[in-house]
Amino acid sequence: MKKSLQDALYNWLTIKVVCDARPDDLAARDTEMFFMQMLKDDHQVIIDSVTKTEPFYFVEYLLGDEMKKQRYPIELIDIMLDQIQLEPEKYKNIE
Repeated sequence: MKKSLQDALYNWLTIKVVCDARPDDLAARDTEMFFMQMLKDDHQVIIDSVTKTEPFYFVEYLLGDEMKKQRYPIELIDIMLDQIQLEPEKYKNIE
């Protein structure tokens, strides 16, 4: 069953935030690429930009020939990164 576009954007943004904070985390990078591909293949979405302005992240994307914008609460998106930072021993980079 195909996920909704909103869920796919949420999943991608959550792992993108982790990737941005942990550029050497190959597992996070692979996961981010997986969700980006899903956005392209399943939803025909191209991400244009991500901005962070309290209290939201804003994702601008191209859907067909129309530019759209979706917002997500920062606290909801940062939950995975916060967990990694609280317990870094559980999330070591494996090379």
